[in-house]
Amino acid sequence: MASTPTLLMKTIFLVLIFVSFTISPATSTAPEDCASESANPCVNKAKALPLKVIAIASILVASMIGVGAPLFSRNVPFLQPDGDIFTIVKCFASGIILGTGFMHVLPDSFEMLSSQCLEENPWHKFPFSGFLAMLSGLITLVIDSMATSLYTSKHAAGIVPHGHGHGPGNDITLPTKDGDSGSAQLLRYRVIAMVLELGIIVHSVVIGLSLGATSDICTIKGLIAALCFHQMFEGMGLGGCILQAEYTNMKKFLMAFFFAITTPFGIALGIALSTVYRDNSPSALITVGLLDACSAGLLIYMALVDLLAAEFMGPKLQDSVKMQIKCFIAALLGCGGMSVIAKWA
Repeated sequence: MASTPTLLMKTIFLVLIFVSFTISPATSTAPEDCASESANPCVNKAKALPLKVIAIASILVASMIGVGAPLFSRNVPFLQPDGDIFTIVKCFASGIILGTGFMHVLPDSFEMLSSQCLEENPWHKFPFSGFLAMLSGLITLVIDSMATSLYTSKHAAGIVPHGHGHGPGNDITLPTKDGDSGSAQLLRYRVIAMVLELGIIVHSVVIGLSLGATSDICTIKGLIAALCFHQMFEGMGLGGCILQAEYTNMKKFLMAFFFAITTPFGIALGIALSTVYRDNSPSALITVGLLDACSAGLLIYMALVDLLAAEFMGPKLQDSVKMQIKCFIAALLGCGGMSVIAKWA
């Protein structure tokens, strides 16, 4: 069952990619300079390639450190999952994810879909970025809710009451309420981890593709440092969710591995497509803009509803105003950090 939301989300994004490539040539008439190389003196393909190779290695290492740090926190006494410090760190990581959605992904989508390289009608007549972000958030809510409901119904159907007679049900014990609650909560953590990883992976491939395709060495130098911090902090948020989901070690490794390689993969793909891919071409602007809008809606929903709201409304923070203040400051710092990085990436 746990694979159902992931499969549905993947299908939605694949359909969106197909539709984007299908409609973009038909609905976009751009000026000639939008599909041509820039006259910027910083554009140098020969010098840009070594920088891209450095970017692949450094971003891979930063991503691995970010997503791996929470997974090894069980071995650090003061970072135990039930401790106050871990709760504060989770709120900080959730703030990072929220900041990523609002300060990085959504503005990029607005910028791309309002580009002068796109035809006035329909791209400048309707706010597609806001509409798709809203729709993505609602779809994430539906998947989140349905996945939990399906699991709960399936789980309840398998419960056989404990009896005191001599019937066949005597050897089966009814699970306690606490046990049911813990099982449902574990499912929530797993759904959150899967959907969040999907949204982050889509965003990571997109930013990697953009970096790999550009030959502007002035832009690449600043992006490398900014994206290292970006991926490391984003990995911390994802790693915390994977840890809470209590997957097997193999599943934890696979989820961390796929997160770590997505941006380097996007960069490598961008390098391979650099001869035909243009950041300011109508097809690229529409495809990446639509994907960013969907990713933004998903990340914003996950950060606010499944991470921050769930934490702040939970018994741990509701019992302590001091902890609420500490966690709020941590979330604010996470959002603030990503806002600062947004100046360069």
